[in-house]
Amino acid sequence: MKPENCEEQPGRLMPVVDLNKCEAQGPCIMECPHDVFDLKAISREEYDKLGFTGKLKTLVHGREKAHVVKPNQCHACGLCVTGCPEKAIKLTRVA
Repeated sequence: MKPENCEEQPGRLMPVVDLNKCEAQGPCIMECPHDVFDLKAISREEYDKLGFTGKLKTLVHGREKAHVVKPNQCHACGLCVTGCPEKAIKLTRVA
């Protein structure tokens, strides 16, 4: 079922997760009606790019973060953005 505010065609906007802010709580996964997100362990390269606070949050939460696994299915409804308690998700226009 598509929420009324999913007005964009899929693939025009893409969610971007700020890994420094994400605490892997998962509301983005539960809120997204199009299965765009999943929780998975971050790579060593992603971990190395985090700031001190981001690294600390990552270790506390088992090195898992929300990842955009199906960006072309995003309909830009914004439920992930409003559902994220850390404000770690933004929608950006695909070039």
